[in-house]
Amino acid sequence: MVSKEKINRINELARISKERELSALEKEEQQKLRKEYINSFRKSFAKQLENIELVD
Repeated sequence: MVSKEKINRINELARISKERELSALEKEEQQKLRKEYINSFRKSFAKQLENIELVD
């Protein structure tokens, strides 16, 4: 799971990008954090799907 600080940073960078263009370092950081968040989400979702049991 991605830490609360990293999620806050993702949101902060998103807000900044609406106000002005991000620098190259900020864009790189944003892409890295988003990728980490998406990978974490996918792993969590896959585990949820694995735990689903169909009952007929």
